[in-house]
Amino acid sequence: MRLLIAVPVFNEAKYVGRVLDKIRQFWPEILVVDDGSTDGTGEMLSARSDIRLIRRKENRGYGKSLIDAFALADGAGYDWVITMDCDEQHEPEMIPKFIEQIETDRWDIISGSRYLSPRNNDDLPPQERRAVNVTITSVLNDLFHFGITDAFCGFKAHRVSAMRRLRLDEEGYAFPLQLWPQVASANLRLTEIPVRLIYNDPTRHFGGSLDDVGNRLRHYLDVLSKEVARLAENPLAAAPEAAPPETCGCLCD
Repeated sequence: MRLLIAVPVFNEAKYVGRVLDKIRQFWPEILVVDDGSTDGTGEMLSARSDIRLIRRKENRGYGKSLIDAFALADGAGYDWVITMDCDEQHEPEMIPKFIEQIETDRWDIISGSRYLSPRNNDDLPPQERRAVNVTITSVLNDLFHFGITDAFCGFKAHRVSAMRRLRLDEEGYAFPLQLWPQVASANLRLTEIPVRLIYNDPTRHFGGSLDDVGNRLRHYLDVLSKEVARLAENPLAAAPEAAPPETCGCLCD
């Protein structure tokens, strides 16, 4: 099994060195996608010899970074990609837990959830972000009967052969609102595992009009609506061996 850890990065000079060093304690093959950083992050990454690096001159968006990571992994013959953020809000210590679920060979998407199994050391999320997550998660569950608890956690493991069947082109923060309908349409096998809820900097912003919570929620719902309509006209065909989406009933810990 060939596994790649993919880390999208934008202006993370404060964290990137520590995060990559910590990831390497658990897995050696790391891809970093630098999405047009202007704070010295790109230069720090270029000086490292222990990572793969995609470095863009301009900012294209979080979703584009993930799409590029999946494409590289597919072209390089990897079987799985674990995506995780670079701001110390995803714990590299959880990588072995994702690998345990990968090795069961039961799933196509293994999604981290900050709300599946609350912990005493969890941080409190910003109220407006939690409200958006609850709303979108509920809408997705109503539409697709997932039973998921966290629509926006970026700490995920993806089977590369399954991702190859999707048609992903949403480049911004609304990427999950395209991903989830396609997961359902392609009948990918889905589970969640609990990860710690960490908010190191609740003041971080999305940029532009998305900093307004109402605008952000409307944008997410608009992307979701358009994707559902597109799939209604041209659904993704499930592979013969794929099972309907399901969630793990054991609260895998």
